[in-house]
Amino acid sequence: MGNDKVLDMRIQIVILIVGMFVSWSYQVRAESELKNDTNLPSTVETDIENMDEPLPTLPSVERAEVSEKIVKDIQIRFLNNKDKWVDEKGRPIEGRTQKNFIIDNLRLKPGQIFRNDLFQKDVERLRRLNSFDKVNFVLEEDDTSLNIVYYIKENKFPSWNFGGGDNGDVGLYGKVGYRDANINGLNEQLDTSVQVSGKDVQFDTSFISPYRRGEPSRLGYSFRAFRERDLSRTFNDEIKLSNGSTAREGRFGGSFAVLKSFDDWDAALGLNYTRISLRDRDYNLARVDRLGSPLSVSGTGIDDLVTVSFAVSKDERDRRSNPTKGSLLTLSTEQAIPIGLGKIASNRLLANYILYVPVTFIGNSSTENTEMIALNLQAGTNIGEFPPANAFDLGGLNSVRGYGGGRVASARSYGLASVEYRFPILQRVGGVLFADFGSDFGSSKTVLGEPGILRGKPGSGFGYGLGLRVKSPFGLIRGDLGISDQGEVKFEVTTGQRF
Repeated sequence: MGNDKVLDMRIQIVILIVGMFVSWSYQVRAESELKNDTNLPSTVETDIENMDEPLPTLPSVERAEVSEKIVKDIQIRFLNNKDKWVDEKGRPIEGRTQKNFIIDNLRLKPGQIFRNDLFQKDVERLRRLNSFDKVNFVLEEDDTSLNIVYYIKENKFPSWNFGGGDNGDVGLYGKVGYRDANINGLNEQLDTSVQVSGKDVQFDTSFISPYRRGEPSRLGYSFRAFRERDLSRTFNDEIKLSNGSTAREGRFGGSFAVLKSFDDWDAALGLNYTRISLRDRDYNLARVDRLGSPLSVSGTGIDDLVTVSFAVSKDERDRRSNPTKGSLLTLSTEQAIPIGLGKIASNRLLANYILYVPVTFIGNSSTENTEMIALNLQAGTNIGEFPPANAFDLGGLNSVRGYGGGRVASARSYGLASVEYRFPILQRVGGVLFADFGSDFGSSKTVLGEPGILRGKPGSGFGYGLGLRVKSPFGLIRGDLGISDQGEVKFEVTTGQRF
């Protein structure tokens, strides 16, 4: 990597850190953790109607104590920033989420015999909703029945975020984002961002109206529209274009999907359109690289992808934000319809599995910072002729760490395995030891134009290292120092866990 690129990477890291601390929102969404994360329900002896103190940490109750009791009532109470469910005048805190929507998401209903397994799944399901920051509960018991009281603290929406930076493609840019994950009190989500530079305007907007268990005849739906561009990871600068420029990859399109849940599985059926274009630094179309290898199926520098997609997922994590145990499995297929430039008719298959296992090697975990082993397994393949820009690019901070983006392989098929040991250091600071391995299974030579082979990408790679995770009011900051099996060392900073 040249000195200019090293400087550019340093500038982006500094701007990322500074941008996160100058980000502003209507209401800061701190990542508060749950006070009660035991596997079993909890109960207290108290006059719950007069409770105006913050909800305490509650003792566990054995499964047998409530196994034969009838659920008499389910109540929803919202918490304010002080974790109180009534205000200074004794009035209940009003939440933004509709209470009927919350109850519709529950499997355990009034009149049923209490079952610990259903109750635990209900709590975890609520904790996975984007609109909630905390979900706690109290069981009020008598000799034959019980009331379930949920205490819910909502995330603060809507939020605005502002940022900026400098990259090797568009130069200086400014970015603004807007997010609301609880529209109409029904967990409907709008997420939009716009990036403006002297060369380009990019945007990404999505809306999700999820499937509602209380309205089984109504399908959920989602749509997305986007326009983006960046330096190509497939056609990186090992081989430039004929005019000496590094290839830029632009994508423009949209999608629409219908959503439905079947027991523990969530499904999505979608129609998608993406136009992929390869261009030079001045954004002129590029048909071939310096060696004359094609950059697109159509031969024009542009490929159109019209696809029908189907995906299913099974989410068994204990919560969406910072899960401490459980798993997430996602399977998908995407069939291209031969319409537009390139007349592509390929099929793309993907599988992704994540597992979280709590451990006690050092034994000082907390709900803020849980000690665990996290495992991620991925695999995918393209069947038929597909745009080379749509190859699986292995390498980078969200793939094989220690390698640069797309430096391991640009493949038709791939497998990726990552394991992390996450451990607490301070209350809001954690450490990570990680190892990643990715392989193209020899499939890079079957990609049109063989971009990975010609650029000397090894096809498989191993990376390992250590990192820090810092929980800030603006989200989780991740810094990873990765070492590749070829001796390359990379330190990269971004936001959010690797998986």
